[in-house]
Amino acid sequence: MSKSSEAFDRLLKIMDDLREKCPWDKKQTLQSLRNLTLEEVYELADAILDEDMDDIKEELGDVMLHLVFYAKIASEQDAFDISDVIHAVCDKLVHRHPHIYGDITVDNEEDVKKNWEQLKLKEGKKSVLSGVPLSLPALIKGYRMQEKTAQVGFEWDTTDQVLEKVNEELAELEQARESGNQEHMEEEFGDVLFALINYGRFLNIDPETALEKTNRKFKRRFEYIEENAPVSLDEMSLEQMDALWHEVKQTEKK
Repeated sequence: MSKSSEAFDRLLKIMDDLREKCPWDKKQTLQSLRNLTLEEVYELADAILDEDMDDIKEELGDVMLHLVFYAKIASEQDAFDISDVIHAVCDKLVHRHPHIYGDITVDNEEDVKKNWEQLKLKEGKKSVLSGVPLSLPALIKGYRMQEKTAQVGFEWDTTDQVLEKVNEELAELEQARESGNQEHMEEEFGDVLFALINYGRFLNIDPETALEKTNRKFKRRFEYIEENAPVSLDEMSLEQMDALWHEVKQTEKK
């Protein structure tokens, strides 16, 4: 038995023990684990952004535990087991990589993506967007929808065209603001965000990652203001707080 097989078998046996002997683990269902799984995935996402390999290893283990947990519950219901899960994904990977396991030739990554989407449609998917989960965060969902529709040719030709669309949507948002119609403003604001997501995609920028890095930067700089404020924040002027903001900004650049 290989090292990886031995480790995975150990995890499966521990899962069996937990379902049999631990009151908390015995009580869990597919539904009760759902929110906990989302939390674990976000913790993994944090560790990846931090580029902390020890944390990534730990969080991968937590996510893997959840995958095994779901499969264990399903096996108790005679629905499927972990081997069915693994074989199913292996079969799918072989089928969707005909350039490796078949006689299809590809020239680049884009060809691979296009083949992938076409194969999904042949498998019975009604839409290229059917694989985008409804519960995805909106920013990620927008990016994934644009990626997928691009694979079937629904795509701008140049980055300049996308930027022109961003400016067009900004102008429409300004018109909506002048009208004072809140619902119309919300709609146009959404269009601006969607266009910016597309612009980021053309610049090879993941908008979710970019925004999260900005969130972290804002948090870090504002906490600096809090820590170095000579008086309480509500006694400071915006100019005083802005001076501290630029102070930490210059420190970070150095």
